[in-house]
Amino acid sequence: MMSWLGKLLNALCGGKENNEKMKKEIKGTVVLMKKNVLEFNDFLASIADGLHELRGNRVTLQLISSVNGDSENTYGAKLGKPANLENWITTLTFVKAGDKEYKVTFEWDEDVGVPGAFIIKNNRGNEFFLKTLTLDHVPGAQGPVHFVCNSWVYPSDKYNYDRVFFSNKTYLPSETPEPLRKYREQELMNLRGDGEGELQEWDRVYDYAHYNDLGDPDYGQQYVRQTLGGSSDFPYPRRGRTSRAPTNTDPTCESRLSLLTSINVYVPRDERFGHVKMSNFIAYVLKSSAQVIKPALNSKFGKTPGEFDSFQDVLNMYEGGLPMPSGLMEVMRKFAPFEMLKEMFRTDGERAFRFPMPHVIKADSSAWRTDEEFAREMLAGVNPLIIRLLREFPPASKLDPKVYGDQNSKITEAHIKNNLDGLCVSEALKSNRLFILDHHDTFIPYLRRINTTATKTYASRTLLFLKNDGTLKPLAIELSLPHPDGDQYGAVSKVYTPTEEDVKSTIWELAKAYAAVNDSGYHQLISHWLNTHAVIEPFVIATNRQLSAVHPIHKLLEPHFRDTMNINALARQTLINGEGILESTVFPGKFAMELGMAVEDPNSPHGLRLVIEDYPFAVDGLEIWSAIKTWVEEYCCFYYKSNDIVQKDTELQAWWKELRELGHGDKKEEPWWPTMQTLQYLTETCTTVIWIASALHAAVNFGQYPYAGYLPNRPTVSRRFMPEEDTPEYEELKTDPDMAFLKTITAQVQTLLGVSLIEILSRHTSDEVYLGQRDSEWTADVEPIKAFERFGERLAQIEKNIMSRNDDKKLKNRVGPVKFPYTLLCPSSEEGLTAKGIPNSISI
Repeated sequence: MMSWLGKLLNALCGGKENNEKMKKEIKGTVVLMKKNVLEFNDFLASIADGLHELRGNRVTLQLISSVNGDSENTYGAKLGKPANLENWITTLTFVKAGDKEYKVTFEWDEDVGVPGAFIIKNNRGNEFFLKTLTLDHVPGAQGPVHFVCNSWVYPSDKYNYDRVFFSNKTYLPSETPEPLRKYREQELMNLRGDGEGELQEWDRVYDYAHYNDLGDPDYGQQYVRQTLGGSSDFPYPRRGRTSRAPTNTDPTCESRLSLLTSINVYVPRDERFGHVKMSNFIAYVLKSSAQVIKPALNSKFGKTPGEFDSFQDVLNMYEGGLPMPSGLMEVMRKFAPFEMLKEMFRTDGERAFRFPMPHVIKADSSAWRTDEEFAREMLAGVNPLIIRLLREFPPASKLDPKVYGDQNSKITEAHIKNNLDGLCVSEALKSNRLFILDHHDTFIPYLRRINTTATKTYASRTLLFLKNDGTLKPLAIELSLPHPDGDQYGAVSKVYTPTEEDVKSTIWELAKAYAAVNDSGYHQLISHWLNTHAVIEPFVIATNRQLSAVHPIHKLLEPHFRDTMNINALARQTLINGEGILESTVFPGKFAMELGMAVEDPNSPHGLRLVIEDYPFAVDGLEIWSAIKTWVEEYCCFYYKSNDIVQKDTELQAWWKELRELGHGDKKEEPWWPTMQTLQYLTETCTTVIWIASALHAAVNFGQYPYAGYLPNRPTVSRRFMPEEDTPEYEELKTDPDMAFLKTITAQVQTLLGVSLIEILSRHTSDEVYLGQRDSEWTADVEPIKAFERFGERLAQIEKNIMSRNDDKKLKNRVGPVKFPYTLLCPSSEEGLTAKGIPNSISI
């Protein structure tokens, strides 16, 4: 007979076994960032969190099964019991600055099995940024189960649905585990929204709108701007919808935010800048905003109001700084703390506007003026995309002659024949030795209106000759104006050629400046803004609307969309808007937003042979392109074993249809759209998107300050026409050619605004993520991870190749007279103005 003690011990032991069987636990680790560690150190948020903790309002997590269903659950999956995030107030475990690590313990239910997602409910009063959840020792799982979240989670009462996050498993739609299917579908519906109402900061809705928010007609006719998109006359990619109320004056125009609230323009919360980048951008807005600075700066400098008095006066911006205008510091204190002002102006209040020395004048302050450097920057500058091989002489226009008359070039063989190294024009054409930088057709339709403003400029064509040493020399610059009697009478053109003869050499310098003005405007508005920023935004929207976070193409492209919607939205508020920074500093002004160098060669490593072998942008770019393409092919082939899988991928097909018909709807009938029916088209499309968002944007953005920070090298505005003989302006060319040049190009105030802008746009922030880098544990699939590692290795080798080419003295276009090597397509970079580095995305 068992003693009472034995019975007790047996009961206790048996009870412990049963309890362990019923209450087996899974330990989890959550990494997040609280609101109160962000840029404005929200102390009240911390107090509120403490009160919620005392009341028992906690953060709960609930596992969703990936293997077992539950008919009682609306979404059809078995759910685990909710578990609380532990020690919210007392946790002191820091992963890195701002991030904290919390523990969570789930009561294990074998009916749940391996979780494929989880629900999180924030029952507190403030949002937090959820980074990751990692589960250890999950029965049935092969190793830890990772959830990469990277999302703001607001209090639960802000949503009418559960916040759900999926594990880092990757699934095509047809391969999604049955218990997760409805969660996958519902999450996409949440992100699409219902198209109604003004969107708030906690909303996660991705939707489309036209560019109808650039103007502000309520402030007067001068602020009225054309809506871009939705018409054949003004086709444009779509932007993200904000749904602010219309203006009072024009119901088709969306109202604007004030200057001081413009940083809060709606984008889905997860698309907003991190706190480091946001604080940098706030400083930029305060420093560069025309609405704040321009009125205080007008007519404050030098003996000639509004002008630089000499090239040394320009250099003083970098060497000693320009004096702070009286009263400006007081004006600025109204908009920013003094500590921020000191960072913005790098000053004690005496020498305010001092900028870093631009790379183009670091080694030699005058080499930028040479013809060789003028031509080299078409191949290795900030806009190396426009120069092309000339295939007919004289150059022909594509403008409709019924509307614009004869717009063909007036450059003749007599203008250039003595500068072709012994060749005639036909021989130079045949041997691929003639090139053109053609800005004629782009600007002629706008010049009549542009030149009614303070701007006075031309449309230009620049002809160049490829010398035996691989460098280019300019042959002629044609400057054209609309005919005074009407567009139908064609263009009035004059041709200028290089010369060293006294006043004519100054005229040649001015001709180069007018051509540079055209190129600067085209670069900023087309090459940079339209062809990278605006083109990519519909891809960001469509990807979030149509491709689940567990879709392989979503995982592939997502790093290349970071911060793009936010920088574009801020640009609409302060850069490309009516009377904004670009209109104030780039010559088309209020009309600004309306606005083949290779042959196939199967024996070439990239399938292309460059017409100019020493073409730094193209040489480096082809290597980067090939590396991206190889990575994308290896990745896509892992998930798509046949064209049939591509065709039957419902999310992929919906994504492509929406991109073409909505995101880029104004161009949906263009024949160049590929059909998303083959693996080849899929890989080419993804390669192109990644190339545009990373390398192409890097090439046209991060060289802005290095090349154009010294504005005489790349003036953005011309303020008077070419001086004619027997005029005071012509006499000034003889007596003071430098002053005549400076009076023609961008004025002092515009220079300060423009340089302030591009200094910020050309900087890498400390939190930048570069091509070949991404979050760890981004996928659970081994082969894609190995392919990505190989991609990183190829990029590292490309960087070595670039440095080696820059050291090759035979490649004269790599460094040039200014002794500034071409590094804009080097993949990696440090923080700051480095003139190198390829961020994953259009993040500034």
